[in-house]
Amino acid sequence: MRIADLYRQAGPVISFEFFPPRTDAGYRSLYRTLAELKRLEPGFVSVTWGAGGSTRRLTAELVGRIQRELGLTAMAHMTCVGARPETLASTLEGLVRDGIENLLALRGDPPRNDPDWTPESDHFQHAIDLVRFIRARFDLCIGAACHPEGHPDRESPEAEIRHLAAKVQAGAEFLITQFFFDNRDYFDFLGRTRSAGIEVPIVPGIMPVVSASGIRRMAALAGARIPEALEARIAEAGEDDGRIAEAGIDWATQQCRELLDAGVPGLHFYTLNRSPATREVYRNLFGR
Repeated sequence: MRIADLYRQAGPVISFEFFPPRTDAGYRSLYRTLAELKRLEPGFVSVTWGAGGSTRRLTAELVGRIQRELGLTAMAHMTCVGARPETLASTLEGLVRDGIENLLALRGDPPRNDPDWTPESDHFQHAIDLVRFIRARFDLCIGAACHPEGHPDRESPEAEIRHLAAKVQAGAEFLITQFFFDNRDYFDFLGRTRSAGIEVPIVPGIMPVVSASGIRRMAALAGARIPEALEARIAEAGEDDGRIAEAGIDWATQQCRELLDAGVPGLHFYTLNRSPATREVYRNLFGR
């Protein structure tokens, strides 16, 4: 099923994001998570692509297995920074052979833990280069990322919107946001994109807080602001992981309710390969 077609149907599309584990134990844990979340009948699931293409093979294998063995529509992420065209073309051909129809095209970052890493080529500098490359060669449904609070490397808010419009014009059919915690950031961003003539679905990315140190680290990397009210609840919970998760679930539930009431096309949950917080938010929203 092409994801752009899902968003054209009635009702919000719920989707979940995972990353490829690096150990057998990690895969066993992920498949338990997938089995638990499959019961919620998501519109699709997605699998990330490591920095510098470090999980290229694992991502391709995992999306194929998920779609083939679990019967879920699966979307592969693909980053392009420094990648060779022939390498990406080979991976894309394999995905097509596995029946994958959907791909999230990203610029990506160099591997964070490899100071000696050098790019294979300078063919791909931006996500739009990858969108154009895919659209010219493959009949895939292409999504792209966007940042309601601004990309960490942005030139200006106006330039970022122009780049986003160019990605859509090049062939991106839907957009998924970086996670955020204040819905005003999403609604303000949505207004600016619509004013710029960007009409594709813009899907909110949601990350329920489950760890104080983890969310602060990820928010800093992503350029996501933690609102004072949420920070206060996290601080109040101290070292109690259960209370932190409860605060995160409550916050994410209220976020999602407001977004759904506003008619968003869907909700994309960053699961971190775990299901309890996402399942609890889903239960709060839909009663099952």
